[in-house]
Amino acid sequence: MNFGAIIIGDEILSGKRIDQHFAKLAELLAARGLRLSWVEYLGDERARIAATLKRSIAAGDAVFSFGGIGNTPDDQTRQAAAEALGVDLVLHPDAEREIRSRFGEQINDVRLLLGTFPRGVEIIPNPFNRIPGFRVRNHYFVPGFPQMAHPMIEWALETFHSDLFARHRTVEQAFLLTGANSYESALLDLMEGIVADFPTLRLFSLPSIADDGQRRHLELGVEGEHALVDQAMTRIRLEVERRGIDWQWRP
Repeated sequence: MNFGAIIIGDEILSGKRIDQHFAKLAELLAARGLRLSWVEYLGDERARIAATLKRSIAAGDAVFSFGGIGNTPDDQTRQAAAEALGVDLVLHPDAEREIRSRFGEQINDVRLLLGTFPRGVEIIPNPFNRIPGFRVRNHYFVPGFPQMAHPMIEWALETFHSDLFARHRTVEQAFLLTGANSYESALLDLMEGIVADFPTLRLFSLPSIADDGQRRHLELGVEGEHALVDQAMTRIRLEVERRGIDWQWRP
């Protein structure tokens, strides 16, 4: 199963707010041996959100959608999700119960709009203030506030996807390579050999350039099961030494 993220909000696209979800979601997945396959940033435009959701639902991916489930006019995610699913919006009884418990005698119709979700969904509990999100077809809709969204995502992962957690946690190791032959094209044959001989590992090559345009170093490494990573890194080290390339472990 692929994991994706949809991060919604005009304020993010305009630069008024800095996204805090992408890095955190990648961290939560990595801690469970999983990987984020894709991420999309969208504004508060109902038609575009609905089209994106239709596509991701059809693909069968597990998708975490952040933002836009409030009750103000600029919040369009609930309506877009209903459109993508071809259903109407209704007050979810479990959401109503949570919201009434949250507000008590201060409850009103405006606040109950926070529990108006596409028909047929399940709620995602919100440990921060009890205003829930919702889940349908491996799509998880949570608020844009990190202090609410991130615990809700952890709960969803542990509740619905623990069977996918890797039994052996992955590790990542890399060298910083410097010298005349430490550029990517000169090492392409080495990289292709590592990919061919260790197909379950993820190889990465990240060049670094100084402000004056001069090449600084090449970060070359692999990620995957620990024993295989050790073997691949030994292979890389022996080969770069043979080629006279200076190396050091990446901090």
